[in-house]
Amino acid sequence: MASLARVFSYFSTCEALLPVTKKVRLCFHDRCFDGAASAAIFSRFYRERVNAQADFCYTGMTHRAVPPFEEGMFDGDENVIVDFKYSSSPRISWWFDHHQSAFLTASDATHFRSDRSGHKFYDPDYKSCTKLLADVTSAKFGFNIQPLEELIHWGDVIDGAQFATPESAVALSEPATQVALVIEAAPESGLVPRLIPGLAAYSMAEVVKLPIIARHLGPLLERHKRSIEVLRQRAEAVDGVVFFDVSDLDLEGYNKFIPYVLFPDCRYSVGITASPTRAKISLGSNPWNPEAVEKNLASLAERFGGGGHPRVAAISLNPSEIARARDVAREIVAQLRS
Repeated sequence: MASLARVFSYFSTCEALLPVTKKVRLCFHDRCFDGAASAAIFSRFYRERVNAQADFCYTGMTHRAVPPFEEGMFDGDENVIVDFKYSSSPRISWWFDHHQSAFLTASDATHFRSDRSGHKFYDPDYKSCTKLLADVTSAKFGFNIQPLEELIHWGDVIDGAQFATPESAVALSEPATQVALVIEAAPESGLVPRLIPGLAAYSMAEVVKLPIIARHLGPLLERHKRSIEVLRQRAEAVDGVVFFDVSDLDLEGYNKFIPYVLFPDCRYSVGITASPTRAKISLGSNPWNPEAVEKNLASLAERFGGGGHPRVAAISLNPSEIARARDVAREIVAQLRS
């Protein structure tokens, strides 16, 4: 009996040492290739280096006129934010971001600087959160990023506007750019959270053939072609700044490089779009025009409650504030043209 007791004791000890299934709530920048890729990389990293039994629940975050984090949102055993604004909630376990406008308040920035968890990382010099996550998890936690090199490459190219030419950015001939189109513009609710596991496991050539992508790709490519013609008709370029208002059309998620194909000599673009959740002013600088580094667009957007990166930024207002969006956009255009 004593021997049997020792056997039971041994197996009880082993069971206690096994990883416990944990619910991981992962909040990511929704309808954004960089946000989805960051979520995919973190998921794979966490399962391979932290807890293979983790049960992930994904929440897509959108920049809106109201505070983004709702009461009770962080309901996981671990709560993670990637490619989105900082939260000082004590329930946040991990955070990665690269936006200049990462902190909603000065106290959030102070809270981040005082964090000693070793699990929160911020570097606005990175062109993508995808690359930031890959570098940090491989260097600090021994994560093997080699199987994800293609995803990391395209996350950095797409979010960092590192295409060779504006035409290659607009052609959407690569599987990764087609996947990005669906992520950004598909009308299906909750699509990106269901896609993230595929991004973590498959090549871009395989992902683009997944039913969740394939059923939207054809119609969205046609919509993309129409959007080029719409912007050709609607956009005006004056003093190096392109301006267009397509808030009366379903064009949120349009390809942000189209203005630079239509007006290759321009420096900046300002566009107004609308959806049921927001009126949006998008600010961009021409990646292929060296003169477009003069203005910090994130700082300009922050003056109106928006933010982003020095080279690309946005302002989100309530959907009923389209008149204000037009006033703000005109003021920004005037400043960029001056």
